[in-house]
Amino acid sequence: MLDSRWAPRVAAVVLAIALVVVIVTTTPWHLIDLPTPDPAHDFTSAEIARQQAFRSELLPWSTTSWVLTVVVPLVIGFSPLGRRLYDALRINRWYVAVPLLIAGLGLLTSVITLPTDILAEQVTRKYGLSVQGWGLWARDRAVNWLLVALAMAVIAVCLMGLAKRRQRTWWLPAAIVTALLVLGISFAYPVLVEPRFNHFTSMPAGTQRDEFLKLAAEDGVPVKDVLVADASRRTTALNAYVSGFGSTRRLVVYDTLLKQPPAQTRLVVAHELGHAAEDDVLHGTLIGVLGAAFGIVLLGALLGARMADPRRTAALLALIAIGTTVSAPVQNLVSRRIEARADYHSLRLTNDPQDFIAMQHDLAVTNISGLTPSRWRYWMFASHPTPPERIAMGRAWADR
Repeated sequence: MLDSRWAPRVAAVVLAIALVVVIVTTTPWHLIDLPTPDPAHDFTSAEIARQQAFRSELLPWSTTSWVLTVVVPLVIGFSPLGRRLYDALRINRWYVAVPLLIAGLGLLTSVITLPTDILAEQVTRKYGLSVQGWGLWARDRAVNWLLVALAMAVIAVCLMGLAKRRQRTWWLPAAIVTALLVLGISFAYPVLVEPRFNHFTSMPAGTQRDEFLKLAAEDGVPVKDVLVADASRRTTALNAYVSGFGSTRRLVVYDTLLKQPPAQTRLVVAHELGHAAEDDVLHGTLIGVLGAAFGIVLLGALLGARMADPRRTAALLALIAIGTTVSAPVQNLVSRRIEARADYHSLRLTNDPQDFIAMQHDLAVTNISGLTPSRWRYWMFASHPTPPERIAMGRAWADR
């Protein structure tokens, strides 16, 4: 029988291999040969200058906030401060103290990043990208804090509870439970989380709705309804998305998008139908399930029976912060390829490269998207190809 100290290490290696195999074999690495992206070919000097000015004002504050959200958990979790904060609660029931500490640390991080987040919000308002009031902005931050704290508390209590019952093998049932939680959240997200931030209504009957449903039928994608999100309460940005799977799958368009030319809106919807046709949400969930199980098993290898100690709650949060940061480049790499496939699907479905190019240009200008991000920022944060890369695909399709 495998030594209990080695079992989680072996399991971590097996899960890592499985994760790599799934990513390598299911990610669309090559779709079409692309010309070299060139922003100057498709954007005016004024558009490029505005994008550069916006990002030069925004990025110092947004980057600082991101750094703080990573550094604060590390400083607290890997120092005696984390254990002292737990002791300061003076609550005998650990399953009560742990959620309170997690909520408190999340609130502390939110307060620390508040100045830079306010400055970033002011920049987006200056450039007309954000139109929400400060009350709605604060409400969204509070809801996000509560949801994240709740998710982290459930995970922490489950892990520590299992570790208390099964000192050496807690990581095995914990990996299974966490994987099921990821699957459940992905399924329930559209109906439990999204309504906390937006109000959704069925698109009114009319030519555009009929066109979207006809497009979905031609694509062989079952779509019972098209929902419109009241995004204009918060932003002028244009977007649409598919979330959930099975009975919770939904095609959502921003109300701001419906003001665009119908041909361009049709292309955006075709892109989202591409996600549904390829079961991209389910694919991402599978990777998330394997990644979550791998992370838990890795925790088992690192902490072992020490996971049962609730005084290590802050250390657990620090390890989660490291895991999410380190995995971000891989997640974004896969996401960019998935989004490129959806673009390719949109072109195949509509065969309208000229409007596709115009749509990508207009989206980039309206959303003030980064045209040439630095390499580190591209790998750490870019979940979609850059607008010049997407336009290059449209041009490659037109030149076939």
